[in-house]
Amino acid sequence: MPTTLKDVAIRAGVSTSAVSRTFTDGASVSVKMRRKVEKAANELGYRPNFLARSLTTRRTKLIGLVSNNFHNPIFLEVFDLFTRSLQDRGLRPLLVNLSDETDPEHSVQMLQQYSVDGVVVTSSTLPPAFSMAFRDKHIPVVNTFGRYSSTPEVHVVGIDNVQAGRMAAATLVARGYRKVAFLGGPQSATSSQDRLKGFAEEIAKHPDVTMTTSFATAYSFQAGRTELLRLAQGNGAQTPLAEAYFCGDDVLSIGVLSAAKDLGLRVPETLGVIGFNDMEMAGWENIALTTIRQPIKQIITSSVELMVAMLDEPDRYPEARLFPCHLVERETLRSLPT
Repeated sequence: MPTTLKDVAIRAGVSTSAVSRTFTDGASVSVKMRRKVEKAANELGYRPNFLARSLTTRRTKLIGLVSNNFHNPIFLEVFDLFTRSLQDRGLRPLLVNLSDETDPEHSVQMLQQYSVDGVVVTSSTLPPAFSMAFRDKHIPVVNTFGRYSSTPEVHVVGIDNVQAGRMAAATLVARGYRKVAFLGGPQSATSSQDRLKGFAEEIAKHPDVTMTTSFATAYSFQAGRTELLRLAQGNGAQTPLAEAYFCGDDVLSIGVLSAAKDLGLRVPETLGVIGFNDMEMAGWENIALTTIRQPIKQIITSSVELMVAMLDEPDRYPEARLFPCHLVERETLRSLPT
């Protein structure tokens, strides 16, 4: 039989309530008592039952991690960082896959059934209303990689995607490209909309530069590859419509690079590609993708800090935390003119 709280109390010569207080965050217990209880617990191999304790404290320490883009390799890094960061703070992640989900009500009901203490929506494609559905049920929520607003209705941590689009456009113009293109993820994604907005605004400042726009069906390798092949075929020749593409995600960019190889296009000599995110794969020697780095680690650390603060202060006023992006130079764009 597993060791119980009562067993520890008998070994330590204290009451069961003293043992319970020792293993309850914030409970009052003397240093001497804590040492005595912890010594007895270690001798017996006792580990607190967090699920049983939640019946008393009404806190499960479960944090729902909600995402709808599991096929994108960047989320392996995202979830690794999130789970470790939450666990370091004594919280437990509950991963929820919303790949085919469009109605937030089902997700809200499911997470309510698990009695989560809070929810982190880790998505740049879901509309703000998705996070607000949790807020409306009085569940603390943070939208990581969410759409920036100067007056957010829920906590948002991420980047200014409009500014990121401007950065990509300015980079292509500076390299001498005059026929450029935006290749985004799904057109309904807020990240695609905002990056396109910034890209188009910057290109509009340069009358000698033309741009085209297209969207992949998903943030995935195959979607990026398929879209470039479609564009090349639509042009009636084995040549894409643009000299350089800003792809709204690294995994799209890698799909574009694969298609370019099949089309006999040399990168960066005849086709330039700039990605977004700086996922680990982008730096592999056989890919060497020039990209815009999103500071994922800092964004996740800040998101977890906000969630921890909200557990103590659920009515905390919503805020937007933005982090700057920067260009990572590799080998898929022309060099700057000398």
